[in-house]
Amino acid sequence: MKTEATTMSVEQAKQKLIDGGRILEAEGQGDLTRGHISVRVPGDPSRFFMKPHSYGFDEITMDNIVVCNLEGEKVGGGGRRHSEVFIHSEIYKVRPDVMSVIHTHPTNAVALTATGRPVKPISQPGTAFADGVPYYTDTIDLIRTQEMGAGVARALGSCKAVLMRNHGVAVVGASVEESVILAIMLDNACRIQLLAEAAGGIGEMFAPEYIKRLHDNITKPDQYTINFEYLRRKAYRSTVS
Repeated sequence: MKTEATTMSVEQAKQKLIDGGRILEAEGQGDLTRGHISVRVPGDPSRFFMKPHSYGFDEITMDNIVVCNLEGEKVGGGGRRHSEVFIHSEIYKVRPDVMSVIHTHPTNAVALTATGRPVKPISQPGTAFADGVPYYTDTIDLIRTQEMGAGVARALGSCKAVLMRNHGVAVVGASVEESVILAIMLDNACRIQLLAEAAGGIGEMFAPEYIKRLHDNITKPDQYTINFEYLRRKAYRSTVS
């Protein structure tokens, strides 16, 4: 069966990376120049395009995108390679279903990781992660070795995202659209949960069958595409106005 990764052109994949970066910045996922996003090269799952070092999410261009292999080595592109490339390369090694990886330091998600509490399905964005968000707890430090990246990949397992305690998150998807929307939803879920807990605690939760139904409805591929396209239009409008 053909997937987006096999039907997209190289130029289209790069443009998705650029659009994804603009959206992440516009939605408050930027942390100076420290976050990063990647997508596999169409037709070559052993390589991936990645945001360059020293640039913000909204500064990705066709010329500065970096090309890396699954060893985390730069093999092409005009920009510098991020030192935390191993989050991406090690996840791609063990998750052939993953076509895009994001690592950010969103405020609400980092705050929740400091508590050690799990993400709970108490909101619509929370239900998107009802199948679990594991923790990576080995270090607060930058993930600058293959071994550390493999640790993040192991902690992620088969899930959509992993919380990196006191550090940030790694989020994956079968497309750039999915990884971007999930990254935004995860931080929203954490914010709602922190607010509820601060307001006196979480009350009665809905039964698992209701949570599963909503999870299945809001994690369909078309939901990711529709909302990505809306946020893309919104991000580009804000740069023109």
